[in-house]
Amino acid sequence: MDIIKSIEHEQMKNAIPDLKVGDTVRVHQRIKEGNRERIQVFEGIIIKKQGGGLNATFTVRRVAYGCGVEKTYLIHSPMVEKIEVVRVGKARRAKLYYLRERLGKAAKTKEDIGARIENKEIVIKGADVEEVAVAEEPVAEVAAEEVVATEAVAEEVAPATETAAAEEAPKAE
Repeated sequence: MDIIKSIEHEQMKNAIPDLKVGDTVRVHQRIKEGNRERIQVFEGIIIKKQGGGLNATFTVRRVAYGCGVEKTYLIHSPMVEKIEVVRVGKARRAKLYYLRERLGKAAKTKEDIGARIENKEIVIKGADVEEVAVAEEPVAEVAAEEVVATEAVAEEVAPATETAAAEEAPKAE
C-alpha cells in the first residue's frame, strides 16, 4: 500500500488553488490537436467538488448559447494549466445542482461581498523541516562567496563604464 501512495504522491501538484463551491473560476486547459498544443479557457461556476487526494475533481458549469455545459476536471491533472478565481460566490450547500433548472441571472450565485479574491494555494508537497535546515547551511556559504565574486566583477566593470561615459560626454556637447 505504501507503493501506491508514493506513486500517487509523485503525480500530485505541489500546490493547488483553494476552490469552494459557488466560486466563479477560469480553468486554463491544454488541448492537443494533432502535433499542436494550445490553451483553452473555460469560465463558469463550480457546482460540486468531490473525491480526495489524487482523484479529487470539481465540476464547472456555464451556459453557452442558451445551452448548459458542465465539465469535470481533475485538480491534479497535468492538462489543467492553471485555475483562476474570478468571483467568490455565496453557497450554503455542498452541491449546487439546483442551478441546472435556472436560466439567466437566477443561474448565478450571489457574490460574497466581504470576501476578497485571493490566490490562496494549498501546499500539498513541501520539504520536511530537517531537509530545509540541512539545505540552509550550504546556501548561506555559497551566497557569501557569490557576494564577494559579484563585488569583484562590479569593480572591474565600474572603470570601464566610467571611461565609456567620459567618451560619450564630449560627443554630446
